[in-house]
This record gives sequence, structure tokens and C-alpha cells, in this order.
Amino acid sequence: MAKNYISNSEESTRMFKSGLMESLSKVHFAIPLFIFIPVILFFCYQSFSNHIGIAGFGLYFLIGLAVWTATEYFLHRFIFHYHPTSDWGKRIHFIFHGVHHDYPRDKKRLVMPPSASIPLASLFYFLFYLILGNNSHLYAFFPGFLLGYLVYDMLHYAMHHYNFKSGLMKRIKQHHMLHHYQNPEKGFGVSSSLWDKVLGSQFPKAEKKVDELQEQ
Repeated sequence: MAKNYISNSEESTRMFKSGLMESLSKVHFAIPLFIFIPVILFFCYQSFSNHIGIAGFGLYFLIGLAVWTATEYFLHRFIFHYHPTSDWGKRIHFIFHGVHHDYPRDKKRLVMPPSASIPLASLFYFLFYLILGNNSHLYAFFPGFLLGYLVYDMLHYAMHHYNFKSGLMKRIKQHHMLHHYQNPEKGFGVSSSLWDKVLGSQFPKAEKKVDELQEQ
């Protein structure tokens, strides 16, 4: 497989002529925490205000987490890794995900900027509203989904900038580094390799295993 261009610079490449558009494409990794933790707490409060029990809340919260893991996988595999043929399609693909593969250590483009995450979260909320209705189940489910997203975003940043000591975290990081540095058509799960195993996109056992592939 031919290797694509990969820069290990932590600096950002410019994507837009417009200064406003350029600023909207970058974000400090901690910003999603300040945006979504209050939202998670609000929905948890709303759920209990609507008289859900502890068991019911825990069940729907965990279902929300589980649905996030599947959402993360399908977005990454079928949306972010869809390869359009038109010039404008290629440009859109580069803006949304191609830039991350070319500059995987860019500190300002490792978590999703609010310009994308807030509209996407709103769309998912209304989708779940249509499925679950406006009730305590939705208010328990949605914070679980959002927490899954936050874990994904923070783990993703750490995988590119932190050397883990835990054996489990080293394996999770290695899974993502193989996706970046060996085969971008495998290993679409970031916070978990579960769906890669279920849907057959895991790395073959014969793949080279290196702890710090991004240092090459």
C-alpha cells in the first residue's frame, strides 16, 4: 500500500483564506468539556425531575453510551472515510477528515470544533426525540450519548499526544496508530475496537505492531 503524506508537526496548516472560517476550524482540546458537561448535567437533572428511577436512568444512560460507540464507528467508516471523486467533494472530505490524516498531531484539529459538534449534537438530539419522545428516557439516554462523545474526543487527543502507561490504553492507542500509519481502511473504532471486530474491519494479526508509530 502506498503511503500518503503524513506530517508529524503539531502546528496547524491553513485551510481557509477567510480568517473567520480558519478560526472556526480550530479548537483547544478542553473546549468540548466546557460546552457539553453542563449539557450532560442539565439532561440528567431533567431526567430525574421527570421522576425516572435510578435503575431506569442507568439503563438508558448506558444505552446512550453504547449507541455512541456504534455512531462513532459508522461516522468514521462511512462518512469520514467516504472518498468522493469530484473536486468539491474532495475539498469537503479534506476539511472534515483528510486534514487529520495528513496532520495527525495538529493540536488544534484533534477534537471536533464547536462549529461542527454543536450542530451535530442538535441533529442527533432531534433524531432521538423522534424515536424516544420528549420524556425522562430521552433525558437519560442523551447525556450517555454525549458522554460517549466526550470520552471519544478526549481519548483521541490523548492518543496523539500522550504516552500511556496502562497496557489497556497502550492497546487502544496502538489500534488507532495502525489506522493512521499503516492502513487507514481498517481500525475505524477510536475509543473502542468492538465494532471493528464485529464488522470485520480489525487489523490482521500479521500487521506490524509498534508502540509509537507516530514517532516514525
